[in-house]
Amino acid sequence: MSQRDTLVHLFAGGCGGTVGAILTCPLEVVKTRLQSSSVTLYISEVQLSTVNGASVARVSPPGPLHCLKLILEKEGPRSLFRGLGPNLVGVAPSRAIYFAAYSTAKEKLNNVFDPDSTQVHMLSAGSAGFTAITATNPIWLIKTRLQLDARNRGERRMSAFECVRRVYQSDGLRGFYRGMSASYAGISETVIHFVIYENIKRKLIESKANANMDDEDESVKDASDFVGMMLAAATSKTCATSIAYPHEVIRTRLREEGSKYRSFFQTLNMVVREEGYRALYRGLTTHLVRQIPNTAIMMCTYELVVYLLNG
Repeated sequence: MSQRDTLVHLFAGGCGGTVGAILTCPLEVVKTRLQSSSVTLYISEVQLSTVNGASVARVSPPGPLHCLKLILEKEGPRSLFRGLGPNLVGVAPSRAIYFAAYSTAKEKLNNVFDPDSTQVHMLSAGSAGFTAITATNPIWLIKTRLQLDARNRGERRMSAFECVRRVYQSDGLRGFYRGMSASYAGISETVIHFVIYENIKRKLIESKANANMDDEDESVKDASDFVGMMLAAATSKTCATSIAYPHEVIRTRLREEGSKYRSFFQTLNMVVREEGYRALYRGLTTHLVRQIPNTAIMMCTYELVVYLLNG
């Protein structure tokens, strides 16, 4: 891969990630709040006890719509964009690093394994995910802390710089890498996503080639090609997210300020023991609603930018 090709993939990946992050930020905030162990996420429902007639409060987690309503009522619309700053700072380099690493690894592995085989896609996605996570974890920790910083209307909100200072004062440099073990576990989601995506993409290309055998220029893309890529990205991301989602909840818990959660497996065991297995999938609906359009937008933007820059 030439230096120009690497820069093209860097730029395209950054553009795709930025567009997706801006459009889906409110859903990201709701999802993070639902994943948290914070008591502000729970509502009490008063019921009558059938034993002694006394009123008791049953505490249950709210759904996505109720959580959204609470944020709007208590904190205002601006809170739906909490953490957008660090997100924008991080998403461009993160996606750029990811796509550049993925393309580079894929090119090299194609010389080792069968070109564009499942092994190539899995190893490329895994190495790209590891590289991006290691480089950008501090940014995502700050983003999560800001999204969990629930303040009522009129109250002073914690800034990103204040958040950085508090993390460093409490945990030092190691504090910026909390939750990274869960992110590494989440590489499995990335691998599954790209394996499915590349297979669907290859099928679409083969289908178009068979349908346009008489055309002289098969490299020209039209709107249907990008719609197909969006559907491929949405389908692959839905499958991958549904399988690997628990790591998202564990990562959010590990990144909470003053958290009792210390390690990946300790957090996993504690969540299951205290809240049950269903807690590992809290916020999944919101996550899917966000990830499907976000991934589709990101992948389509990436493919479009690469296509335009490569002529």
